[in-house]
Amino acid sequence: MSEITANVARHGRRLRVAPYVLVQPGAERRADLETIARYATEQGWQVSSRTFADMGQPRPLAERPGFTEARRYAAQGFADGILAIARPAITTDNDTYVRVLKYLYQRQVFLAYLPAEPELTP
Repeated sequence: MSEITANVARHGRRLRVAPYVLVQPGAERRADLETIARYATEQGWQVSSRTFADMGQPRPLAERPGFTEARRYAAQGFADGILAIARPAITTDNDTYVRVLKYLYQRQVFLAYLPAEPELTP
């Protein structure tokens, strides 16, 4: 990610991210997309005009049209990265995760997540 962000900065433009969520349509999806957009804006990043989503329980990545479209959109140069709430929205399988990262990196696209909320102690 740092290599890609440095390259974007050298070209004098804002970092562009495409939001991706794995959640049913409705209020929860809107809330997740708003959370991603708010975080990106706080970082000074530009949120793409398109958002990407898949429904419900995670299916294999190859069977998720929303994530496939997000990858394609970013690889075509419309976004510098894909921003999700957390890694489980992408995959919990390490081999698949490595393949996704390599695919994106070869196309100069990063994958990022929102920072974890700090745990509150009583």
